Formats: sequence, C-alpha cells, structure tokens
Amino acid sequence: MTSQSFQTLNATVEAPDRLDRFLALAFPEVSRARFQRLIAEGQVSVEGVPATETRHKLKPGQRVEAVIPPAVAPEPRAETIPLTVVYEDKDLIIIDKPAGLVVHPGAGNETGTLVNALIAHCGDSLSGIGGVRRPGIVHRLDKDTSGLLVVAKNDAAHHGLSEQFAAHGRDGRLERAYKAIVWGIPERNRGTVSANIARSNSNRQKMAISKSALSREAVTHYEVLENLGKPPLASLVRCVLETGRTHQIRVHMTHIGHPLLGDRVYGASFKASLSTLSEAARDAVNTLNRQALHACVLGFEHPRTGKALRFESPLPPDMMQLLAAFTR
Repeated sequence: MTSQSFQTLNATVEAPDRLDRFLALAFPEVSRARFQRLIAEGQVSVEGVPATETRHKLKPGQRVEAVIPPAVAPEPRAETIPLTVVYEDKDLIIIDKPAGLVVHPGAGNETGTLVNALIAHCGDSLSGIGGVRRPGIVHRLDKDTSGLLVVAKNDAAHHGLSEQFAAHGRDGRLERAYKAIVWGIPERNRGTVSANIARSNSNRQKMAISKSALSREAVTHYEVLENLGKPPLASLVRCVLETGRTHQIRVHMTHIGHPLLGDRVYGASFKASLSTLSEAARDAVNTLNRQALHACVLGFEHPRTGKALRFESPLPPDMMQLLAAFTR
C-alpha cells in the first residue's frame, strides 16, 4: 500500500468546538465514529501535534489535519435481486430503482443492496474498478427515492461519468429531473431555490439550510405541473438539479414551505395536515410510506462513445395511486 492511498483532510477552526464534532461537521462524508477511531489511532493533528482525545477543545484559527487510510471492508457478495434494467452495454448499466432498495452496502445494510444485485447481474462483465470487480457508483438515490440511476462497469466509464456528475450539468452534458408531490401550492409556478446545505448540527441524519463556511452550494429549479385536490392541498412538481447535495430536493422544498408528502424526516411538522385530506388521499399517503420523490429523467454523455443518452421513467404505481386519490 502506497502513501497515495491515503486521503488528507484539512480545515481551519472558526469557533470553539470539540475535535470529533468539528471534524464530523467539516467533512460530513466521513462519520463521526470513524473520526473518533482515527483520533484514537493518532491520525488527527491540531497545529501539527497529534491529538488523541476526541473531546480535545479547539480554538478559532487552529488548523486541523486528518489522515484517512483507505477503508478496508469485505467485498459485497452477489445476491439475486430482481432489477429493472433500462439500458446496458459493456461500459455502464442504467437501473430504474424501486423505493426501499439501498444503493450501497453500509452499516445496517450489509446485504440486499443494489450493489449486491448488480454483482449477481453483471459480475462477469465488470472489469476491475479500483482493482476490484465491482460496480462503480457515481451517484446515489435515497433508499426511499425511486427512479433512474446509472452505474459504471469499468474504471474508464467510472471516471467519465464521475466527471460529468462533478460538473452537475453546468457544462450541458448531464441532466437530472425528479417529480415530487409536495404539500401546498408554491406561490410561483416556476422558481429556483438557491440555499447552501450542510449537515444538521442537531441531527447528523439530517441536512439543513446553512450559511456556515462548511455548507455547500445547492441550487434546485422547480416547476408546478399540477395542483392536487379540491380545494388544492398539494402539488405535483418537477425539480431539476443544478447541484447534487444529499437530500437536496427534500431540504429545499421544505425550506420554501412545501415538504414532500410522506417525508417523515423533513415533513414531520405537516403530519397534522393529513387530517385535511380526503380519506382516499390520506390512505394513499399512509400506503406510500416514503417521501413522494421519483428520479424521472437522466441524461448524460456516454463516457466512451460521446453519444448523448437520455432516459425517462414514469411515476411508479404508489405515486400514481397518490395522484389518483386526490381526484376522488
């Protein structure tokens, strides 16, 4: 293993904080528990001096560095799980992911994921991404979000797709659109939500609108497609991402006062609003049992041929049933 396998993270302290909490907020892609282990292993330093206490008190202006060795985890095993394959060639595969399917193995979801299913489906055609025969995940959908997702089969495709997703469509190559059913009727039929997002200070499982230096730019364009109910109590909206942050649509629509129906994380304050719906719509929301969000359009440039590819996915049955319930 070479030193190039290690990742070094650097950050400057803005306000007094304890070491592990500061790192977790500064780098939300790494769990707090992992940072705590790294601190105990001497992989974290403050002003160049190793810090071994997770509760180490930081002062504004101090420089913190964390060295993260490559994760060593068991390789996911193949599992025969039904998949809806929209397109497949020797470089990539596009899946219409159902709600409830986790994309990548992780704590609490070591099996039964999309990765496990893909290894079973196309393991023989995988050509060693990162030196291991596994599918290359370049973007993800939340467990309870359905819709289109592209996965690379080899290093070249993984690199090409990752580059496009890193540009977030601003160079015209990538297109991502979602349909969502939200509470209420947005004041404008079309609009843009531009508000930075960071990990919530109070709950690491949530994201939040933030103006801190640790937040990341997030831009969502939305269009109201249909008002739902008589009188209208909800809307079908189309959201186009200009950036790709964790829970971006869910956070942004909640920020403008229109959380997604069925979203137990960001729409909890609207739980009482269920009583305003018809019995049919209320039953449909409860049956949905997830946020009403579907990745309906995915377009990109093929990483090998350069050909423009674009795919569309219709709303899944549970969201169609919810729409229909508003007309009863």
